[in-house]
Amino acid sequence: MRWKPNTTVATIIENDGKFLFVEEQDSGKVVFNQPAGHLEPNETLINGAIREVLEETGHTCEITEYLGLFTFTASSNDTTYHRHCFVGNSIKYDPALTLDDGIIGTRWLTLDELVQSKQARSPLVIKCVQNFLNQRTYPLDVIYEHTND
Repeated sequence: MRWKPNTTVATIIENDGKFLFVEEQDSGKVVFNQPAGHLEPNETLINGAIREVLEETGHTCEITEYLGLFTFTASSNDTTYHRHCFVGNSIKYDPALTLDDGIIGTRWLTLDELVQSKQARSPLVIKCVQNFLNQRTYPLDVIYEHTND
């Protein structure tokens, strides 16, 4: 059997020093994560990131930069995740939108508040914010996605 990592997308959205996080249930615990999720078939990374932000937060966003590729193997299930993290801006918010199952709500937190909560879903959640704060971002054209259009 061939090993295949899981491809996920996540987005950093910052406003006045605070970051948009999803408060969600994971294995019976309440945790914080960037708006994130698995890439769907025939979906580009950027479109997946935009979709996940909307489904999990009610925010329509524009993706502006690529933060990078982050890998993590979860000890709970021995699954390896390849997280493509983006930077975006909220351009519209719909508080009436029904959020994905398992989502408790959204929270705007500083990095310090996230770390002090000890509720980051994985180490990648903290690392992505740290890289953003250290201005380690890339233009979107570093990603090439061939489509059959």
